[in-house]
Amino acid sequence: MSKRGVLLRKLCICFVLIVVFLLGCSSNEKDTEVELVISAATSLQDALAPIQKMYEEENTNVKLTFNFGSSGTLQKQILQGAPVDLFFSAAKNQFEELVEKGEIHDTESVDLLKNKLVLITPKDSQFKIKDFESLKQLDTARISIGTPETVPAGFYAKETLTNLGLWEVLEGKIVFAKDVRQVLSYVETKNVEVGIVYATDARNSEKVNIIATASKSLHTPIIYPVGILKDSKEHVAAKDFLTFLQSEEALKQFEKYGFTIE
Repeated sequence: MSKRGVLLRKLCICFVLIVVFLLGCSSNEKDTEVELVISAATSLQDALAPIQKMYEEENTNVKLTFNFGSSGTLQKQILQGAPVDLFFSAAKNQFEELVEKGEIHDTESVDLLKNKLVLITPKDSQFKIKDFESLKQLDTARISIGTPETVPAGFYAKETLTNLGLWEVLEGKIVFAKDVRQVLSYVETKNVEVGIVYATDARNSEKVNIIATASKSLHTPIIYPVGILKDSKEHVAAKDFLTFLQSEEALKQFEKYGFTIE
């Protein structure tokens, strides 16, 4: 074989090896196990369960790990260095503080969902109330809301009662809870007579009655923003999941659980 033929043969072998190597790298990258940590408001827990299943079935190399809690508590954990890829908040203020501090890029975030605030009682409650204003008539009733400083639902509840002129009247009867699900639990177990929670939580419980929905004019708009943390080690996967959350199939799941779309 001529020197030219030997050289061409070597070049062909090198080309084949390079192609095989690149294909192998691509396959390995696709098959690499990725874990995404999402800190999400407790009120999202039910809706995110089927969405997690849908996403992991379509992306078999990705594992979604959710850390649920009050938005204020989750925000503090992030500021203290908790390893989080995405933050899904039940309020704009905690979220925007992270954006202002550079923890989340506003170009990689979106206001995704809306919710409503409702007044609830146990299913067989004997208390005769028909709206928020009726609360002032309940001399002995205990009312549960989330701790306003850390629980968005509690913040909205305090806003509503304040704007109705009821906060000072009722403050001594209020039982504060660590998150909105604890408020719901207090009402379900009759540890309190009345609670103020999100509509999405109340509608999925068979143990409570929804008495009234707070007027939007009484509180700050209930908006759920979600975004990628700048320190995410899995930025590509996080961006893909953020895109999926905005997809038609994911939004249908959120609507199924009572959320409305921004």
